[in-house]
Amino acid sequence: MHVLPLLLLVAGSAAVAGAARRTPVPPPLLLVAAGLAVSYVPGVPGYELDPEIVLPLLLPPLLHTAATESSYLDLRTQGRPIMLLSVGYVLFATLAVGWVAYLLVPGLPLPAALVLGAVVAPPDAVAATAVARRLGLPSRLTTILQGESLVNDATAITAYKVALAAAVGAGASWADGLEEFLLAAVGGVVVGLVLMAPLHWLRTHLREALLQNTLSLLIPFVAYAVAEQVHASGVLAVVVVALYLGHHNWEVDFATRLQEEAVWKMVAFLLESSVFALIGLQLPVVLRGLGENEGTRAAVYAVALFLVVVAVRFVWVFPSTFLPRALSARVRRNEENPTWKSPLIIGWAGMRGVVSLAVAFSVPLTVHGGAPFPERNLILFLTFTTVIGTLVVQGLTLPPLIRRLRLPRPDPQSVTLAEANAQAQASRAAENRLRELLDDERNTLPPPLADRLREVLERRRNAVWERLGAVNPVTGESVDDTYRRLSREMIGAERAMFVRLRDGRYIDDEMLRTLLRRLDLEEAAAFRETT
Repeated sequence: MHVLPLLLLVAGSAAVAGAARRTPVPPPLLLVAAGLAVSYVPGVPGYELDPEIVLPLLLPPLLHTAATESSYLDLRTQGRPIMLLSVGYVLFATLAVGWVAYLLVPGLPLPAALVLGAVVAPPDAVAATAVARRLGLPSRLTTILQGESLVNDATAITAYKVALAAAVGAGASWADGLEEFLLAAVGGVVVGLVLMAPLHWLRTHLREALLQNTLSLLIPFVAYAVAEQVHASGVLAVVVVALYLGHHNWEVDFATRLQEEAVWKMVAFLLESSVFALIGLQLPVVLRGLGENEGTRAAVYAVALFLVVVAVRFVWVFPSTFLPRALSARVRRNEENPTWKSPLIIGWAGMRGVVSLAVAFSVPLTVHGGAPFPERNLILFLTFTTVIGTLVVQGLTLPPLIRRLRLPRPDPQSVTLAEANAQAQASRAAENRLRELLDDERNTLPPPLADRLREVLERRRNAVWERLGAVNPVTGESVDDTYRRLSREMIGAERAMFVRLRDGRYIDDEMLRTLLRRLDLEEAAAFRETT
């Protein structure tokens, strides 16, 4: 891909994604629709998904971002349903969808049908994370969906490799396939376990935030490449390392965390936007290679496969939700009693995405001996229509479905109370430590500075409690909101004065940057993110 088309892709997808944030339509759907529309504009260059680029260069950072934003403790708590979905469901969907495709499409060999089944089996990590973040699903459901999306790609890619080996004539028995699957899974976890501690040690011992963030950008690629080099699952290696780093992120200094959060948000935004736009832009490439299966026949296959993909997920999700509870007293004792609403949401949230398309485009053109790969063009087309169908049908109807089901939401008062209690305990610990430090003559401070430390601590402790208090009858703001607004106005006045002093040549630009950086840090410490 040349530089100009690449720049147009990134800029255009970012613009569409930004516009989508102002609409009720989920950004992935609008990006796919925009990509479809643009693909038919005369003069638009052709964009082709190269699997040699997509898998090693796009998948690691997207998985890394999703994993570091996930909670290791929550994922461990929901480990059983996550594993049932990310491993059991993906294998079940591979076999079920592959078998139906084998019966539906005349002349499609069973190994090639299983290749198609593995390609469309995993719900996409990017789609699941984006939709869950936008909809604000209950925390347990969000954890299960995110956990599933972190692991299911490894299951699907391994199943795909086994089915592909049989389809191209490399030969693979069921025993060989099971052995390869276990080796890839175990190997990926082992590689992640081996790398996570040294990489974290290196992060915490680099003294410059710029170097730490450079390392942060390299980590997912390193984990993926090392695992793939030893024929293990690069996806699992990335997830294991990212979960560990996210769980221990508090050990990194504040400057690194501030930069890292901004950098990874930008990277994830650009990659997610570009990836979904690329899905839409692929349609002309797919249609040109459809051949004799074009027209009504292809449409019938597409609709049938979409319905099978949707139905198979429900066939797995409902029994896997209720059967373990019926069969195990331990599950009944340790887990809350599920209702029919939870599996309904999980079943309907199985959107497919970029991983399916990337893997589909990696299907070889020929099998051993030089013959064309059976129905390769049809596999590409059915993958594309399944991805679009799930994003459009399920993605658009999921928000009203959740509203109709009236799922319980966390009580804001309870959340604020828990935050206030945690802050109170932390403040007491800080007060005790400050008292110990000031009792040491080496830490003697003038009374105004010592009082300032106490005032900052007091302010931080009271801020959360004030959110529970009364609101201003004129503005509707809480005391804390008013304090934040006035503080922001004061900081804005300081910032404007610094700029005027620079413009009047009383200070130079280097001093201006130093002073603005100080204000930025104060503002970042004083105000929580509200979006």
